[in-house]
Amino acid sequence: MASATQPEARVPGAMAATGEIAAPRRGLAVRGPVYRAPLIWLVAPAALFFLIFFVIPVVLLLAIGFNPMSPGVVTFQPDFSLETFHKFFSRPLYYNALIRSVFLAVVSAVAALILGYPLAYLVAKEQRPGRANFYMILIMASMQLDLIIRMYGLMVLMGDAGLINQALQGWGIISQPLPLMYNTFGVLVGLVQLSLPFMILSLIGIIQGIDPAVEEAARSLGASRWRTFFTITFPLSMPGVLSGSLLVFAIAIGSYAVPVLMGGWKVVVTPLHIYQQIAEGANWQFGAAIATLLFAISLLAVFLYHRYTQKLIGGLV
Repeated sequence: MASATQPEARVPGAMAATGEIAAPRRGLAVRGPVYRAPLIWLVAPAALFFLIFFVIPVVLLLAIGFNPMSPGVVTFQPDFSLETFHKFFSRPLYYNALIRSVFLAVVSAVAALILGYPLAYLVAKEQRPGRANFYMILIMASMQLDLIIRMYGLMVLMGDAGLINQALQGWGIISQPLPLMYNTFGVLVGLVQLSLPFMILSLIGIIQGIDPAVEEAARSLGASRWRTFFTITFPLSMPGVLSGSLLVFAIAIGSYAVPVLMGGWKVVVTPLHIYQQIAEGANWQFGAAIATLLFAISLLAVFLYHRYTQKLIGGLV
């Protein structure tokens, strides 16, 4: 029999019957719409800035591409026309440049993955914090330099009278300078050098998040290091592989400075045509139409990424 001094036991259902209201426990947040308003106000400044300085200008520029060509006219006109797009697809000069841009972006993403994965794996698996921080400083330092300075550094290295050709000629390996610049190879090297840090940073966090116990379990069952990597580590790092590849693709397909400096206007890509039509010819409508097609290709890549990523990696993303 319960003692009279013991507190009365209460169950949740009894409170409704007695009409008592339990006081909220200390430390528990009360959920409700009143706590959602501050979050909206925190996001509002960034959303407003993004809307005014990105969405509206881009939408207006893309809308100009559906106007009849009128050199010097920048404002949007209500006249709808597909003249600019017909001109683009009727001339091989323009659609070949778009194909070349997509090709360079895909190859750059593959090359950045091949070069960046070993370094990302090394940094992610480094147990000594000091050395891991040193690796991260080296990776971040390459992103602090201005793009033009980085490309001029490559020109000093890869030019006809650059360090590579001078060294090879001095050793007697070649008699004539190798064509390392002002061609597709030079543009690819520049694009990979530009986008490689983004691939590495995308991979490091994903590889660090892989549970070492899973790899140790595979090794304990007799799998070699390479088999463990290709059956365990690499599949589990696919979210970083795919996101890094998408990021490199977006950077490479829209690059203007790299083809100009490393290609010497000999490797014509779509951003060069956009610059020529708008800055040199004042043909805003045709330049906007080319930009619209380039933007559509980028959106298609993002759509395919989100559409097929879960199927490729088993729903890990």
